Amino acid sequence: MATIKAFIIAGTHSGCGKTSVSLGIMALLARRGLRVQPFKCGPDFIDPGHHALACAREGRPVSSHNLDGWMLSRETNADIFNRYAAWCDVAVVEGVMGLFDGISGTGEDGSTAQIAKMLGLPVILVVDARSMARSAAAMVSGYARFDPAVNIAGVIFNQVGSDSHAELLMEAMSLLPGIPVLGCLRRDGSIAVPSRHLGLVTAEDDGAGADRYQRLAGWIESGMDLDDVLDRLPDVEAVAPFEPVPELGSVTIGVARDAAFCFYYEENLRLLREAGARLVEFSPLSDTHLPPGVQGLYLGGGYPELSAFELGQNTRLRREIKEFCDLGHPVYAECGGFMYLMNDIVTGRGRYAMAGVFPVRADMDEKARALGYREIAISEDTVLGPAGVVARGHEFHYSFIKEGFDPVLMRPVYTMTGRKGRIDAAEGFLHANTLGSYVHLHFGSSPELAASFVNACKSGPLDGHGVPGDPAGEA
Repeated sequence: MATIKAFIIAGTHSGCGKTSVSLGIMALLARRGLRVQPFKCGPDFIDPGHHALACAREGRPVSSHNLDGWMLSRETNADIFNRYAAWCDVAVVEGVMGLFDGISGTGEDGSTAQIAKMLGLPVILVVDARSMARSAAAMVSGYARFDPAVNIAGVIFNQVGSDSHAELLMEAMSLLPGIPVLGCLRRDGSIAVPSRHLGLVTAEDDGAGADRYQRLAGWIESGMDLDDVLDRLPDVEAVAPFEPVPELGSVTIGVARDAAFCFYYEENLRLLREAGARLVEFSPLSDTHLPPGVQGLYLGGGYPELSAFELGQNTRLRREIKEFCDLGHPVYAECGGFMYLMNDIVTGRGRYAMAGVFPVRADMDEKARALGYREIAISEDTVLGPAGVVARGHEFHYSFIKEGFDPVLMRPVYTMTGRKGRIDAAEGFLHANTLGSYVHLHFGSSPELAASFVNACKSGPLDGHGVPGDPAGEA
């Protein structure tokens, strides 16, 4: 058991600055030598990548973990939080959207508020105070009263224009003596992480990198007393859950990981290791061969459309992956990984050849083609488990399958539901022993997924790729 400081940084709405505030606080705590464990509410992949770099200390890599009240049970969320918070000094949880926003307009499922209540964590509310003074206090009052079970421990005003603006905000908040102002952060458009489709620029592609996090840390330091904030927050007990001893190295799985493929739930990787997998990373952008000894592949999401030319130029690996799939080796591909296994990706710059496992092409649109939580039921046996397995995940993409598909060459095996009920769209495509889908599944929603994939890799065919080797880059 560990006694730590832990809190959630929530926002009034998307775009209020909670990610900048979260990254600045994480980086400042790490700069002071504290062990910081980051978490992210909701299904997002991009923010956790920035968290990991902002919290990294020399010699100690850090990973950020998703907490989600819709995809995961209360017990699973608590296990994830306790497993990683138990080693740290401070746990910082970044919220999602606005504090009370979730999957519906009437319930709290999928919201930051739900996670705060599940874990008993205090909330620091970030308010965009641009063009507001006394009205900001009214807004904070409304958030505090909306659900008294959510403990709003303080407020941070962002986009503060001047000292006099800060004074007006402080005066207004004197009407709410139970909610302290923890910081007034000056307007500074130069420090925010830039955005593109699907959200922020990924940590892998943000050229400012470590310099941006340090500037964010300085921004936080100039606008709030972080020591005072920690002193005000209650201590939290984190108890690491029992960890079964994995069957180490019983199977080797290649994980595609580079700037084009970087969307993975860290819990998915942990569950694969716990089930006995040895994970070996490789790059579809730069590696010309699969790692020796791999018995299965996990191709995550990301931005293959931004690297389509480079992926297309790597002909040798594309052909090797197609052969690997055609021979019946277990392969699981999500969203960007699924696109990579199609014949082509078509963007505004041209048409680029991909692996050609699924005989369709992915065309990029200017607007999102799908966005939201998904529950899937598998209708026949796959590498993720037998028919009847149910799991939850999230779907967000701008690409779409341009033309129809041959259900013999790629059989849809998912029945899918969303916020409004059943979604009548073909999903979860099976070719030989390869499963591809636009849905990012969280293995924590159905732990048998990881065990099933590992077992499929153990029993899959072993041609030349199955010869034991000494792969580099073990994850």
